[in-house]
Amino acid sequence: MKKILVTGCNGQLGRAINQEYDKNEAEFINTDVQKGEGVTALDITNVEEVLDLICKVRPDVIINCAAHTSVDLCEQEWDKAYKINAVGPRNLSIAAARTDAKFIHVSTDYVFDGTGTKPYTEFDIPSPASAYGKTKLEGEKFVKDFAQKYFILRTAWLYGEGKNFVKTMLRLAESHDMVSVVNDQLGSPTSAVELAKMIHFLEPTENYGLFHATCEGSCSWAEFAEAIFARTGKQVMVNHVTTEEYMKMNPQSAKRPAYSVLDNYMLRLTGDYRMQSWETALDEYIETLQL
Repeated sequence: MKKILVTGCNGQLGRAINQEYDKNEAEFINTDVQKGEGVTALDITNVEEVLDLICKVRPDVIINCAAHTSVDLCEQEWDKAYKINAVGPRNLSIAAARTDAKFIHVSTDYVFDGTGTKPYTEFDIPSPASAYGKTKLEGEKFVKDFAQKYFILRTAWLYGEGKNFVKTMLRLAESHDMVSVVNDQLGSPTSAVELAKMIHFLEPTENYGLFHATCEGSCSWAEFAEAIFARTGKQVMVNHVTTEEYMKMNPQSAKRPAYSVLDNYMLRLTGDYRMQSWETALDEYIETLQL
């Protein structure tokens, strides 16, 4: 039975990956920054600690779900963001190469500045506009430099088992008749379950390289909110506001890309694999909430 080591196992994607695989299909070594039941403590920013554990366990596959994802905090915590988002993937890549393990690293749509007008493919040149995007891009570069058998997956607007936009909207619906949501940022809401399925599809292959991995289709945050309320029967009006208007009400330090729709071009070219539409994935996710 193959061994799969997961970092950031308590996050939305880490949980989804554990649920995606059959119990008899793989042995999981789950790690996170803090030790817990069935969870090994691992600080991915410490290269010696990473090498010690991975050389001891010798996994067949390493899946890196760990990241500093607080976009605004990254602006104030550059060093911490670089350590987690760039140095961490470097350390894991070094360990993967030493043990001949496959390495799957999750990146983001924020590597693009959002000034585009058509879906970004893997061949478009990144130009991040935030600390989060810049540090994640450096992580990608380290993976390419140090790993030998790697998959880099850029995803976007992720939601799953944990804190996310869907649950935030449903929580606000309990006390608000109207919520203000930006209508000039476009992207592709992606369920952690769909991303886990895509990882499961790629992992056994040798189809290495860079992939975009988002649910099909796109919408604005305001349209996403309306879809959430419509599917859950919440009588909440969505007030469409511009990013500038929203920033006046809720100041943010990090610049968000206005257009960050990703085209899963390499998946179609090399694997003939399609992720579900964001609407279908949302339907399936809401069913799991048992509202």
